[in-house]
Amino acid sequence: MSTVELKLSLHQLIDGVSDNSVLEAVYTLLSKATANQEEDWYNLLSEEEKASIERGLDDLKNGRVVSHEVAAKRISEKVSRVC
Repeated sequence: MSTVELKLSLHQLIDGVSDNSVLEAVYTLLSKATANQEEDWYNLLSEEEKASIERGLDDLKNGRVVSHEVAAKRISEKVSRVC
C-alpha cells in the first residue's frame, strides 16, 4: 500500500470512529510519533548516556575493543566457574 493509500485508509478509519477515547488515543500516538520525527534522539539522552556513548566511541577509536566471539567466550568461562 502506498503512502497516499495508507493515509486515505487512515482518514476513512478515523472518520468511522465515534468513541472519543479511541480518537484521543490515536491523536496521542500520532502526536508523539510526529514529535519524535522532528527531534533528534540524541537530544533526548541524559548527560550520563551521552558521556557513555562518547567513552565507547573513544574506546573504539583507540582500539580498546574485543570481538563478540571473544566477549562471549569470556562470559561463558566466568559463568561456568560460578555454576
